[in-house]
Amino acid sequence: MATKRDYYEILEVAKSATPDEIKKAYRKKAIQYHPDKNPGDKAAEEKFKEAAEAYEVLGDPQKRERYNQFGHAGVGGSGGFGGGGMTVEDIFTHFGDIIGDIFTGGRAGRFGGFTGNFGQSEQRQRRGTDLRVKVKLNLKEIADGVEKKIKVRKYVACKYCSGTGADGDASSSMETCKNCKGSGVVTHMQRTIIGTMQTRTECPVCNGDGKIIRKKCPHCYGEGVVQDDEIIALKIPAGVMNGMQLSMSGKGNAARRGGVNGNLFILVEEEEHPELIRDENDLIYNLLLSVPEATLGGSTEVPTVDGRAKVTIEAGTQPGKVLRLRGKGLPSLNGYGKGDLLINIGIYIPEKLNRDEKKLFEQLADSDNVKPNKAAANNFFAHFRNLFR
Repeated sequence: MATKRDYYEILEVAKSATPDEIKKAYRKKAIQYHPDKNPGDKAAEEKFKEAAEAYEVLGDPQKRERYNQFGHAGVGGSGGFGGGGMTVEDIFTHFGDIIGDIFTGGRAGRFGGFTGNFGQSEQRQRRGTDLRVKVKLNLKEIADGVEKKIKVRKYVACKYCSGTGADGDASSSMETCKNCKGSGVVTHMQRTIIGTMQTRTECPVCNGDGKIIRKKCPHCYGEGVVQDDEIIALKIPAGVMNGMQLSMSGKGNAARRGGVNGNLFILVEEEEHPELIRDENDLIYNLLLSVPEATLGGSTEVPTVDGRAKVTIEAGTQPGKVLRLRGKGLPSLNGYGKGDLLINIGIYIPEKLNRDEKKLFEQLADSDNVKPNKAAANNFFAHFRNLFR
């Protein structure tokens, strides 16, 4: 699999670029690789799509923040235009206001998303709306990656009319719209102080379809879509983080009367672990020892994502000491190693003692071995100063 290029590199902007600078850079690239300027050039078309994918991420503050932190994996591996999920026409629909009417009779400029090629008009391709779902994951699922099946209520193509909206044979149930003569577009001429202006808008009679349904499907009432439940298998990669959003192209709502399906966005919600605390790829466990345990040493067990692990407590262990179990944390989303399990040592001081226990501690208090010296005190407080810097 080819490595994706950096989005900043694609648009040729710095990571500190302002939103306006990113927008201008995208428009420049869109003009350079516009399909009407490069007819039949597949390489230019791919660069046109690549620039749109980069802008879809960098032009959105939230997606840009996730991309800066996690790279391509933070935005689901692509910005939604990758992997062939969307066409050139979808880019005009999304970003036509930015690209503008670059060429005479050009595509999807200020004419509301309609496409054309040097005066030849065609109906715009409809696109279904996007869907968003939340998926809760525990640390074990995040550590290993998981496939979850969810039931989504969505618009799907009507199976009785195959999404055409017509009852029976679509060719006999439809007729060309007389208002727009099948183009889906109507042209308006308006006189202004600077001359005559020509604009094109969606045909109000056929709603841009170019066709009128004479006999509508009784199941979808001419819409071509119906609501239904769909079971979708979500493959969640290992190492995802709370708040991260993944995407699945074409798994959103179906477009009415054909077209491109919307996308499905999956928001990751991380369930709180009863004992472990997550710090990016590291895990933290707070281990509380009794005074005898810390003084005499020994061994104990601590929780991990996979179960429990035995750790050795050295005699004379001090509060604030951190033990590190290498590779017992969470995997990196990009597949580069695993985090560690950090064990913070705390010492429990009993609040109440019985008479025999109190007598024992009084005897120990007279021993020079249990009295803190200046060096030990300096090391102890230096540790906490470093923690809070």
